[in-house]
Amino acid sequence: MAEKTRMDKYLWAIRLFKTRSLASAACESGKVKWKGESIKPSKSVLLHEEYEVKNEQKKTIIKVIGIIDKRVSYEEAIKNYIDITPETDVLQNKAQASSFYTGKRLSKVGRPTKQHRRKLDDFLEDDETS
Repeated sequence: MAEKTRMDKYLWAIRLFKTRSLASAACESGKVKWKGESIKPSKSVLLHEEYEVKNEQKKTIIKVIGIIDKRVSYEEAIKNYIDITPETDVLQNKAQASSFYTGKRLSKVGRPTKQHRRKLDDFLEDDETS
């Protein structure tokens, strides 16, 4: 276990962000706060302090109970912080996550299939000849 580490490295190591550059970008854009103040990616992580972290899906408030600087398995990572996000925020995050667009096209909506296109062409040709 490390004595001190950078904030971006810590957030990456405890698996709140997929890459260290995403963690660094979150710090630079003001999505990581300590005592209400935005912090830089190079700020040292302090033991027993609380940090507010916002990523694409949710807002999380964590309390640091262990400092690591290498990425470890999820089971090991969760031993180094406590998620103290209020229950109301957790419920709100779940409702918001379920409303995201998945990228999958709804059935029978959008571009026609080859079969539908042929039927449409036949229909339009019959209409024009009449």
